[in-house]
Amino acid sequence: MVHTGFSTTLARYVGRAFTLTTILTLCALTGLISLFDFIDLLRRAAAHPEAGIQPVLHIAALHIPYYSLYILPFAVLLGGMICFSRLARSSELVVTRAAGLSVWQLLLSPSLCAALLGAFMSAALSPLSSASYRHAVALEAQWLQGPTPQPRTLFTDLWLRSSDNIPGLGGDIIFHIGTLHQQNTVLIAQQLTIFRLDRAMNLLERIEAPEGTLSHGYWNIHNALTLSNTRMPHTPHDLTLPSDFTPKILNRRAIPADTLSLWALPHIIKLLHHSGFSTIPYQLHFQGLLALPMLAVTMVLVAAGFSIRPAGRGGIARMLGIGVTAGFTLFAVSKIAEQLGKSGALPPLPAAWAPAGIGLCLAAALLLHLEDG
Repeated sequence: MVHTGFSTTLARYVGRAFTLTTILTLCALTGLISLFDFIDLLRRAAAHPEAGIQPVLHIAALHIPYYSLYILPFAVLLGGMICFSRLARSSELVVTRAAGLSVWQLLLSPSLCAALLGAFMSAALSPLSSASYRHAVALEAQWLQGPTPQPRTLFTDLWLRSSDNIPGLGGDIIFHIGTLHQQNTVLIAQQLTIFRLDRAMNLLERIEAPEGTLSHGYWNIHNALTLSNTRMPHTPHDLTLPSDFTPKILNRRAIPADTLSLWALPHIIKLLHHSGFSTIPYQLHFQGLLALPMLAVTMVLVAAGFSIRPAGRGGIARMLGIGVTAGFTLFAVSKIAEQLGKSGALPPLPAAWAPAGIGLCLAAALLLHLEDG
């Protein structure tokens, strides 16, 4: 009698083979990229005789977690195709199908392993990638770029938002600053226009001032002219406004989104959004990290759709080539969606999740066609 139930032994066997092949493929791809990165660092180090081989090796090693995180979908795709094609060549897939097991039962454990691997990379490796990449940037500035560049201290045409802590108002204060200069922990602003809003976002007053300073959580505005609908304009005077904006927020605005970890992104997104800065790149990267397990499962189904063909039918090389092309096409679509998200044409959520979701549906449709004709 044919047994068509779910086999935990088969699931462990296929899952173990898939995971091992994927990890080895990930190591191979990361090693190849790291080799080219090391060669490029050596080329740059040739212009700096004081930079020996040790700093170059250190920087290249610090780049490894960053590259591993972004090469994972391709490692899952290639690792899955290698694993499934090997099972097809050894007729193990034929035996499992003859035993009455469907392709969905066969792919359950690889899909679960891919999802867990993607979740591990997003949750555990992204903090390591973030820390190591920032350290690598500091080492590059020290050894490969001459003197350490000074951080940016001059900003122009800024829009900021802060909470209004005056009792009874509880609204927001919107700042437009023509020029903002940072001196240590003090921010010096020129050409200020300030809008005070209540909780219902109604304009209470407008303040014009030639200059002001931010220190210890307060704006000290000099020669301010206050305009309001309820009273005549005040003569220029000095005033103090509370602010939760700090130089630290200004510096974090310059941090590239893809160098931040999954756990650091929500706080930075909230911080920048509250201060009035655009958070689209950070939201895109955050949603991309959340979607990584789904993208890994999509790559498993794509790999299976183009590699579970029995070896006796021929055309294996052509199908594998088409599968690799499909994977790179999915990557290109995801990058196009990312650029649309950064431009504001797409919200961050669909820009990050739509490519993986569409690819998952198309791969599932291909497997349904192969399974049921």
